[in-house]
Amino acid sequence: MSKPMTKTQLVAALAEEMGADKKSAGVALDAITGIITKEVAAGGAVTLPGVGKIYCRERPARMVRNPATGEQMSKEADKVVKMTIAKALKDSVNE
Repeated sequence: MSKPMTKTQLVAALAEEMGADKKSAGVALDAITGIITKEVAAGGAVTLPGVGKIYCRERPARMVRNPATGEQMSKEADKVVKMTIAKALKDSVNE
């Protein structure tokens, strides 16, 4: 398995794909990231066509175990960000 693409590499690839400079690509990537963050933090969802859907899910209060001590303790309800991968992406990976 190879290393994940870094933000610098992603900006460079985006700039090349857009036919623009790296600064414009970086601004575009930051804008998209900001929009997704705001929408998901507000409880909404964002669908990236061909990639998947990013959404926030609430988890109920529950009992958890401290792995160091084995002690049972209660954990308050919280939210977690989830992503459902699009079928097109799954299919392209499995070809």
